[in-house]
Amino acid sequence: MAATSGTDEPVSGELVSVAHALSHPAESYGNDPDIEMAWAMRAMQHAEVYYKLISSVDPQFLKLTKVDDQIYSEFRKNFEKLKIDVLDPEELKSESAKEKWRPFCLKFNGIVEDFNYGTLLQLDCSQGYTEENTIFGPRIQFFAIEIALNREGYNKAVYISVQDKEGEKEVNNGGEKRADRGEENTKNRGEKGVDSGEEKEEGINREEETDKGGEKGEEADKDINKSGEKAM
Repeated sequence: MAATSGTDEPVSGELVSVAHALSHPAESYGNDPDIEMAWAMRAMQHAEVYYKLISSVDPQFLKLTKVDDQIYSEFRKNFEKLKIDVLDPEELKSESAKEKWRPFCLKFNGIVEDFNYGTLLQLDCSQGYTEENTIFGPRIQFFAIEIALNREGYNKAVYISVQDKEGEKEVNNGGEKRADRGEENTKNRGEKGVDSGEEKEEGINREEETDKGGEKGEEADKDINKSGEKAM
């Protein structure tokens, strides 16, 4: 998946590598449960990376392929009224739906790499990739629906929700830091107050000692004077 931002710069190398991890179409696995499970796990990895992508970058600026405009145009020409924010599985998997999707998908054979490889689709775009909220489909179907979700603003809600939560975390962390600084300042002021009190007490003690020393000096002078008088 050549996902890029509006400036055509790569958005996520991990996204590209995960996109290529699905090395075979789903139908080529037959009924081997181990291989099907491995394929499902890879598809889930791809889905998780994509969800992180639309959570961190404004989806309206994303380019998922080199032919996003063509995919979106063909998609809305063939599925003009398809409700994409909450998908009805019957619109994707019923026999009549498959008949309609097949020519659309085949139109991108040779244009979109791995166009028919199995990929997870969200049924409700606001609920994320959970077991209850996903369905398998060919990659071109994923591209068509996700490009439409991005351009029509549905995935914007995911991005805003995640960014709001990140903002709340930063505010809370900032409040905790300020509280810690406040406690530290209070502690420092308390320690300074104790030190000042001790210094004042020491000063008073020194003054008392000075006064006592002066009194003793006066008494000594008196004794000297008395001794002198007796001598005379």
